[in-house]
Amino acid sequence: MDVLINVFVGLHIIGIASLLGGFLTQMKAMGTGTARIVPAMLHGALTMLVTGLILVGLNQADDQEVNNVKIAVKTAILVAILVLVYVKRDDERVSKGVFGAVGLLTVANIFIATVWT
Repeated sequence: MDVLINVFVGLHIIGIASLLGGFLTQMKAMGTGTARIVPAMLHGALTMLVTGLILVGLNQADDQEVNNVKIAVKTAILVAILVLVYVKRDDERVSKGVFGAVGLLTVANIFIATVWT
C-alpha cells in the first residue's frame, strides 16, 4: 500500500508543478496584461484534484489518520482554482486580478499542505 500511496503522491506533485509552472511561465505576460490560462494549468489542477481524492481514500483505507478539515480547505481552494482556470481557459487575455488569484490560491494550497500539521 505504501508504494501505491507514494506513486499517487508523486503524481500529485506533478500536478502541482504543472499548475504552478503554467502560472510562472505567464508572469511576464501578466505584467504586460497579455497573460492567458495555458492548458498545463487546467491539466495540473485536474490532476491535483483526482490524485488528492485518491490519496485521501488510500490513506483512510490504510488506517492512517486524515485531517478532514485540512482536506476540506485544500479541496475548496482547488475547486476555486479549477473554476477560474476552466472559465477563463479560452480567453485570449486574462485580467491581472484573476490570474494573480490563481497564483495566490495555488501557493496558498502548497503552504497549507506543507505547514498545516
